[in-house]
Amino acid sequence: MEHRLVTSIEKALDWNGPGFVGVIFARGTLADPDLLSRLMTPYRLLEIIQRRHLSNPQLRCYAEGQEMHPSGYLSTVVNRRRQAVQQGDMAALGAILNNGGTVVLDSVDFFDPVMEVACRALGWWSGELVSANCYLAVGDTDGFHLHWDDHDVIAVQLSGEKSWEVRGPSRPVPMHRDAEQNIEPSDDLIWSGTMAAGDVMHIPRGWWHTATRLGSGSEGHSLHVTFGITKRTGITWINFLSDAARADREFRTDLESSRNPIHDERLLSKVTDLARANPPSRYLDRLRVSTSPQRHMPLVTAFGDLEAMSVVAVTEFPPDITVAGGAVQVSAGGKRLTFHTRAESALRALLSGQPVDLTSGSAALVAVAAQLIKEGLCAPLTEGLSSGYTGLVPSATFSGGQPNSV
Repeated sequence: MEHRLVTSIEKALDWNGPGFVGVIFARGTLADPDLLSRLMTPYRLLEIIQRRHLSNPQLRCYAEGQEMHPSGYLSTVVNRRRQAVQQGDMAALGAILNNGGTVVLDSVDFFDPVMEVACRALGWWSGELVSANCYLAVGDTDGFHLHWDDHDVIAVQLSGEKSWEVRGPSRPVPMHRDAEQNIEPSDDLIWSGTMAAGDVMHIPRGWWHTATRLGSGSEGHSLHVTFGITKRTGITWINFLSDAARADREFRTDLESSRNPIHDERLLSKVTDLARANPPSRYLDRLRVSTSPQRHMPLVTAFGDLEAMSVVAVTEFPPDITVAGGAVQVSAGGKRLTFHTRAESALRALLSGQPVDLTSGSAALVAVAAQLIKEGLCAPLTEGLSSGYTGLVPSATFSGGQPNSV
């Protein structure tokens, strides 16, 4: 899946692929300034907040470096059915920003199609789930105290400026739920400076960092987005093995009632066999093909013919397409589908991550697209979703042929 953001990040950080994610600290500048406003602007972020029902902690506000109580920026509205819902108090949010505060919206990719597609592209690139948080600060305001994240971060400064300090880790690859606390900041200063619009930075998991606008002046602002990349670890692999073990009756048997050396050895042997049958590399492959899309737009034929639409793949990771024995097998989104080999060209186009226009396609191409939508691997390209692709992701081309699903 080609995307301007992924290409720009690789060039800015001098990376050739995602191999350095979570490994090294890196900084650079995007050579594509038009990309910044496409991703997000301050007023677009506020409009997203204005048009959604939100609650804390997804929406958070800070003043003088301290988190505010939600009652200071969230209001409860009673609709005409006398149902109470929470939403952002826009007058209060305006006052917070005008008085030198910070507004944070987590998982903005859930609300904004441009961010949704950007996270999907980064997920296809990195092989890990990706989400985006936006941070909007105005004036001479403090930021978050020195802290570390349990995921890798790619931060992009979208507008304005913000000063950062990054330190090395004090505990190798720490986790949110860990064997010991990780509360003592490292003294190893890696970088200190100001991020300006277009700058991008990668901070590995566990590296201490803080960002602030103190000393930046009362007139300016900062808007940056952090793309959080949550990597799988040996712990998540062990958790997977634990779930897989539930299929075996002996693992489900009470330990106390079957306590004896023979049973111990049998369980130890079974654990070894289970781990060897599901090594970490195979676990990662299975995880990526079994992860269902977070969201999927259905096809409702009463709203219009599919032949007049475009479609796009919406899987969290690139579908696995294999050709063997006179058939094409597609594994993705928790599904395994089989097609005739004549469908290969259509499948590779439809599952490329690039939009495919069906208006000039054959009836067979439309039939394959309809099947992929039904299975949840593709979705109609609605007007809103299209905004996340237009000018950011190229369209796929279908080379022809007569694809037939089986």
